Formats: sequence, C-alpha cells, structure tokens
Amino acid sequence: MGKQNGWTFVHNAATDAVWEEGLRKTLSYRYLGTDVGTDGAYVAQVIKNIGKDQKDAVHEWHVHDCTFQMTYVLKGWATFEWEGAGIRTIREGDCINQIPMIKHRELAMSEDFKVLEIVAPADFKTYVVDPPDSSENLAGGRRE
Repeated sequence: MGKQNGWTFVHNAATDAVWEEGLRKTLSYRYLGTDVGTDGAYVAQVIKNIGKDQKDAVHEWHVHDCTFQMTYVLKGWATFEWEGAGIRTIREGDCINQIPMIKHRELAMSEDFKVLEIVAPADFKTYVVDPPDSSENLAGGRRE
C-alpha cells in the first residue's frame, strides 16, 4: 500500500503482539505501529501493569509535553491526581482526555490495570515538575 501525506496503512495483529519496556519500568507496552503509520504524528499503545512494586517518576508530579493524550481503561483501575481536577480513579470503560502539560501523578494502581493510550506527537517527552500550589501531600495515595 502506498503513502498518503506521509502516512501508511498499518495492521498490528494481536497474534504478533510484542510487549516491551517503555517509559515506566512497572508497566509493559505494546506499541501498535501508529507512530510509523502516521509519520510520527501519533503513538497508540496498550499499557499494562506487570506487577513490579517500585516507585518511579510517574509517582512524582510530572507533565507530558504533547498536544493530545487520550487514555481508555481496558481493565482494572488507577488513581491519579491532576492539577485543577483533583484526585480521580479511572476504571474499566472510563476514558480521559488529558490536556497538554497538565501536572499530574499516579497514587495507586490495580494489579490488572490495562489501558489504550493515544498521544500526539509520537515522540512526546515527560518531565518531573514541582507540585501545583494547591496540592496536598497524599504520600502513598489510597486504594479503592
């Protein structure tokens, strides 16, 4: 198949799924090929908890330098705190549109947590940042 405006058709078959290490060491990532198919405009990935119990930068306040980030929960739950939106638990079937550069942090996650995430651009960066002024210290978070 040919290209159209630099984009190509991609079929990422479940039978050929490759799970690999990504941004977070506590999760495993299945990249769906959209980064190649959209010439770097978007990345789509399925992300799942692999049961490693360790803290990483995502437990600290951070931002993603992107223009679009959508997360759809396939399984389980996770609790995050977002600047201006507070503490929220996202569960199976929930979808969030995370605005660009919003400060946030993970507080807790179920062992079976699994999401589909779509981000633009594909090569977005993540930065640890100072907490927002209104943040309370919720060390360890809470499990629901």
